[in-house]
Parts: sequence; C-alpha cells; structure tokens
Amino acid sequence: MSALQTAVIRSAADISPALGLSLRHGGLIVTEANLCPDFFNLRTGFAGEMLQKFVNYRAKLAIVVADPQAHGERFAELVYEHQAHPQVRFFTSEADARSWLDGD
Repeated sequence: MSALQTAVIRSAADISPALGLSLRHGGLIVTEANLCPDFFNLRTGFAGEMLQKFVNYRAKLAIVVADPQAHGERFAELVYEHQAHPQVRFFTSEADARSWLDGD
C-alpha cells in the first residue's frame, strides 16, 4: 500500500474527493478534527451518506474519534456497529487506524 492519506470532510462536496483518495491509496484516515459537526449529529444524515459512499465503492475509511461517547449514545452505537466492518471502522488513535489500513 502506498502512503496512507488523510482528508478533511466538511461538506457533501468533500466526500467524493476523499473517496478518490481512498481508492488511489488503499485507504484513508479522517480525524475527528477534520469532520464537520453534522457528521456527529446523526439526524442530519451526513454520516450515513458519507459512510454509505465508501461502502458502495468498497473503499477503506478509518475514522479517528478519541471518545465516541462524547458525541452521544446514538453516535457511540454507530461506532460499535462498525468495529468489525470490512470498509469503515472507527478508532480512538491514529496509530490503530494506520495499523488496520496497513493490514497489521
């Protein structure tokens, strides 16, 4: 795998370029600081739209969120549901995210 890429996803317009990075580089890391507040508010549908796009294209996405509980119970449930997902997973550290994307 080539060097892992990181991206900023602040709006729906940022999803497709991020998806392209993931496909070209074998995976993508997005940190909590590089996500818009709508991602954490599941009622907006932004997280669902973003995650579904990565799943549809079978592109790997590692999302780093230090404390999922800080964003509410529903968000923490989403994180839990993706703990063994083949394309989209959440991690509490960037090192763990890189390890998963590297196949370790």
